[in-house]
Amino acid sequence: MSINRRTFLRHAGASVAASATMSTLGTLLPAFSAQAADTSGYKALVCVFLYGGMDNHDVIIPYDQPSYDQYAQIRAPLLDIYRDLPGGSTRSRDRLLPLNPTNSSDFGGRTFALPPEFSGIQSLFESGNAAIVGNVGPLVEPLNRNQWENDTVPTPSRLFSHNDQQSTWMGLRPEGSSVGWGGRFADMAINSSANTFDAFTTVSASGNSLFLNGLSARPYPVTSNGGAEFGLLGYERGSIAEEARYQAMRSHFSAGADNHTNLFERDIANANRKALLDNEAYNVAFRSAAPLATQFPGGLGEQLRSVAQSISLRDSLGMHRQVFFVGAGGFDTHSNQAGSLPGLQRQVDGAITAFYESMQELGLASDVTLFTASDFGRTLTVNGDGSDHGWGGHHFIIGGDVNGKQIYGDIPPAQLGHSLDAGNGRLIPSTSLHQFAAPMGRWFGLSDAELALALPGLSNFDSELMPIFS
Repeated sequence: MSINRRTFLRHAGASVAASATMSTLGTLLPAFSAQAADTSGYKALVCVFLYGGMDNHDVIIPYDQPSYDQYAQIRAPLLDIYRDLPGGSTRSRDRLLPLNPTNSSDFGGRTFALPPEFSGIQSLFESGNAAIVGNVGPLVEPLNRNQWENDTVPTPSRLFSHNDQQSTWMGLRPEGSSVGWGGRFADMAINSSANTFDAFTTVSASGNSLFLNGLSARPYPVTSNGGAEFGLLGYERGSIAEEARYQAMRSHFSAGADNHTNLFERDIANANRKALLDNEAYNVAFRSAAPLATQFPGGLGEQLRSVAQSISLRDSLGMHRQVFFVGAGGFDTHSNQAGSLPGLQRQVDGAITAFYESMQELGLASDVTLFTASDFGRTLTVNGDGSDHGWGGHHFIIGGDVNGKQIYGDIPPAQLGHSLDAGNGRLIPSTSLHQFAAPMGRWFGLSDAELALALPGLSNFDSELMPIFS
């Protein structure tokens, strides 16, 4: 069912949560000047953030025998621990899942594999619906080991710090940044009047997110039960008395600015009213929607289920461009890596595979692109039973419109001392975060001018975008 303001004002099923209220305050801030974003059809980006620093060397594993032997020698202490696990090692070469990229000739005979915990993603890769971007990370300018060691080229601030690198991955600046590149993409869609409800342009199933903050865009919080409810403020509906309390609070929040002479109070009142109406619209659409048949696992899967449910409302809410965010923690594997990482990888694989299946169910597999991100990669050397903070890492981009079954960028050799080794097998990125994000921005509909605004610093890198999309 299509919703307009007259329709959802007749419904009283939602509330104003503080985070939703803050999502409207962004409209009081200055926005980018209007550009020329293409907002035809429907397209959505979904960021899956892996907090702590996913070990790139334990995701894309050398598979040709010489490279694997070299890798196994450097990582011997960790692989010995894997070998002692019940059921044996999932990192032995015979249990890995080989990748057969169409651009295998780019790697001079070297081949790669995924651990068995990524069986779903490996199937998506082999079917052409997933790609890998190798050795991607924050850079100011292209950089090699000699320049790094001699400090002759500027580098990102506060490398190897969790908070700062999470902020840099999301907002292109260390901690203190207030705007994310996902939010900047969303700003362009808002400026182009892509959506009926601007509040749902950026949606988070993982709390507040810097990645989704724009100059106008603010993350709208959702769960698998829908948007915010008055129950979050201590009121549950059910009895006549509870319904009366709800209606009284609704009347208060929907009053708007009429009774306020102070400009700030009027702005806050208007923001509260808009948040209330947005929440009502979302929940009316949510309750009217057919349930998804796709089954999702718990944890990260529950978050991606919330995203899939939100995407299913696109027509009834009048949405054409959206950016989503989910996140999972536990990837800071300084210790007990063999005991913890495989389980985390199974969670990621199950969640992403179910999400892709749900997009097929909705007929949107080619209209939604999911990608992974993380603080940083990790060292090739190990500290006994874990690995330490790195820099560049390898990431997945998944969707029906992806030119899949390819490895973009580079996968440096599993050895120490090469031209992209910052020490201990800590990879200097060969693909910048800007270069990683730019093809997604172009696919999302941004013009060259909008990409330059959304990704300041992009001009420092090769202007030819990776051909990740059809």
